Amino acid sequence: MSASAPAVDVRRADDRFHTRISWLDSRHSFSFSRHYDPANTHHGLLLVNNDDVVRPGAGFETHPHEDMEIVTWVLRGSLVHQDSTGHSGVIYPGLAQRMSAGTGILHSEKNDSWRLDGRDPHTDPVHFVQMWVVPDEAGVDPGYEQLEIDDQLLRGGLVPVASGMDRYAGESAIRIRNRFATLHAARLRPGDEVTLPDAPFVHVYVPDGAVTLEGGDLLGAGDAARLTAAGPRRVTATEPAELLVWEMHATLS
Repeated sequence: MSASAPAVDVRRADDRFHTRISWLDSRHSFSFSRHYDPANTHHGLLLVNNDDVVRPGAGFETHPHEDMEIVTWVLRGSLVHQDSTGHSGVIYPGLAQRMSAGTGILHSEKNDSWRLDGRDPHTDPVHFVQMWVVPDEAGVDPGYEQLEIDDQLLRGGLVPVASGMDRYAGESAIRIRNRFATLHAARLRPGDEVTLPDAPFVHVYVPDGAVTLEGGDLLGAGDAARLTAAGPRRVTATEPAELLVWEMHATLS
C-alpha cells in the first residue's frame, strides 16, 4: 500500500493468528512461525507484534536471533531475560527493554512472577507484548538496554519508549537501531485523550482496556489499527487502557 493512499485498517483480536499450547497463549498480528499469509507480513517497519501469556514456571528456552531490533513490553507479571552476551535481568511493567540481535544472539525468556506475600511461588502468568523491527544495517554487534519509565507513564500522554529517530534523541527511554521508527506507550484513564503521531505509517495496538479512534472505531483489548497517511488522529480512552503506538517514516518493500 502506498503511503500516499490514506487508510485505516482495523484488525480485531479474534482475527489474529493464534498459537495455543500447554504453557503459551500467543496472538500474532503478522505472519509468524507456522502462521503465514503473504498479504500480512508487516506494516511499515513492524514485522512482529506478538501478545503473549506464559504460564508460571515456563517460558521460551534458549533460542537464536539475528539482525533484528526486539522490544519487549510487560503488562502484568515479570519476565526473566538471559542472553549469550552476559546480560540478564527481570522485565516488569513500566520497564522499557530492547535487545539488538545484530550478528547473532542467544537468549531465553521465562516467567518470573510470584504472589506478593512470598508464598506459593510461580503461580501467576506473565503477559507481555514483543515487537520486532529491522535495523538500519545488518551485521552490527549485539546489544541490550533497559530503563525504568514508570514515572513518565504516570504523567499521561504518549511517552517515547524506544526510538532511533533524531527528533527523540535524549527524549526516548531507549535507543533502537532504526532511524525511521519510534515506539510510544501510554496509560490512559477513562476520558484521557492522546493524538497519534503524524507519520506515513502508524501501528496502534491496545493490549489492555478500550479506546475510541477518531473516526468512530472502537478498539478493545487485543485490537489494532494500521494507519497509512491518516494524519494526527485522536485516541480517547473509554475505560482504563494501555496503548502501544509505532510511528514509522519508512516501510519495507
